[in-house]
Amino acid sequence: MRPLSEISANLEFSAAGLWTARSVSEVSYPESGNDFCFAVEDSSFWFRHRNACILEAARLFPPPGTVFDVGGGNGFVACALQDAGWEVVLVEPGPRGAANALRRGVRHVVRAAMDDAGFLPGTIPAIGLFDVLEHIEDPHRFLASIKACLMPGGRIYITVPASQWLWSREDVDAGHFRRYSLPELSGTLRKAGLEVEFATHFFGFLPLPQLLWRVLPYRLGLASAPPSAERARAEHQASGSTVNRVLRVLTGRELRRLQRRRVSRFGGSCLAVARKAGGAPAPAATPGSD
Repeated sequence: MRPLSEISANLEFSAAGLWTARSVSEVSYPESGNDFCFAVEDSSFWFRHRNACILEAARLFPPPGTVFDVGGGNGFVACALQDAGWEVVLVEPGPRGAANALRRGVRHVVRAAMDDAGFLPGTIPAIGLFDVLEHIEDPHRFLASIKACLMPGGRIYITVPASQWLWSREDVDAGHFRRYSLPELSGTLRKAGLEVEFATHFFGFLPLPQLLWRVLPYRLGLASAPPSAERARAEHQASGSTVNRVLRVLTGRELRRLQRRRVSRFGGSCLAVARKAGGAPAPAATPGSD
């Protein structure tokens, strides 16, 4: 991995053990959101399955070098990638998220928004945007800046919440601007000049529960409890052996489809891998190999 001081003149190493930008812009994400996630990530079926899908996408389409996990929150994905053998840099503007990532053991943490980090053009091998793009008001400008930072042949790995018809109070509270259909996500990436190598849905079993327990109450104007750590735990922690068995079957089936590169046309989230033109495609190597 190239030293961060070589690819940005706007970062300095702090006594806290992380890199910081000279300025950090505001983002459309509540700082309390990192606290909610940190309370549930390790025991959440949702976060575990998303990690499994992200790791499989990285194995199918290997990063050609260090993965920069942009907007990576508490480092849950970064740790999984790091543990699987890839070099990872977490880029997170939230102070609590960055601190939590260090506590988790992420080795390279940058506390900055991407614009403030000042990475030089063509210097980053791979970028992860895991449930980040929906927080960006102008995704086209943002992806253009992301593409500029990528080296030729560099890859982007991205997940977003799917289907605007699933919009609910949770999207409002989280600071989302939109949810994406699979064609919309692929079209947005192509408009930024990126080649979409693979795109699929996952969490195919969640839209119906989301519709019943989130979307319909929101559209009917029914009051719902404000977000809290307790509520987040209740939603993310499956209770009961039967529920856990069903979830293992459903998530296992989705993961096997992904391993075979089969596209799922329905689900609560979208996953895509895109590539910047130029350079040689990364070989299909196992993580951590030379």
